[in-house]
Amino acid sequence: MKPSDLTILVIDENAIRASIIEEGLRLAGHTNVTVTHELVGVARLVERIMPDVIVIDIENPNRDMLESFFILSRSVRRPIAMFVDRSDTNEIQSAIEAGVSAYVVDGLKKERVKPILDMAISRFNAFSRMAQELEEARSQLENRKVIDRAKAIIMNSRGLDEAEAYGMLRRAAMDQNRKIVEIAQSLIMTASLLEKGP
Repeated sequence: MKPSDLTILVIDENAIRASIIEEGLRLAGHTNVTVTHELVGVARLVERIMPDVIVIDIENPNRDMLESFFILSRSVRRPIAMFVDRSDTNEIQSAIEAGVSAYVVDGLKKERVKPILDMAISRFNAFSRMAQELEEARSQLENRKVIDRAKAIIMNSRGLDEAEAYGMLRRAAMDQNRKIVEIAQSLIMTASLLEKGP
């Protein structure tokens, strides 16, 4: 993706500092940059322009301000680079837990904007891949449990071994053009209804 393809939102109450970031982004070839000096209504603005990256600059952040940005970070699922003048260990930890991809203390210089932005995007993409892989692994494990439970039901009710029970599930899935796990879920639901009776 070329720099000009990225939509970037810069959030900064201070117009001078915002212009430093904007200049750094434009020097790096980013042309689709929106700057807002208002913190109120940021969530609606994010929803409207759907930025690829968010850059936040806060001179002297207070806890409430940081917390509202961390809530934004958790909800938008976009790379976020945050510049602050000062910070403590707890704030840095909170930022990382909230998903801020780059948290820079006392480092606002236009020539640093591009490498920090690149790092934020790279870290966000790496984290997103890991989260997706973890979710896929969890889903596969859950599917495996459902299929094993359905096999157990077939083995008990039909007196079949595990391979034969799996074969039945597989054939039913192919016949109905559905996933094996969907057939297994239907079987489990039906068996639990039959167990309960009328």
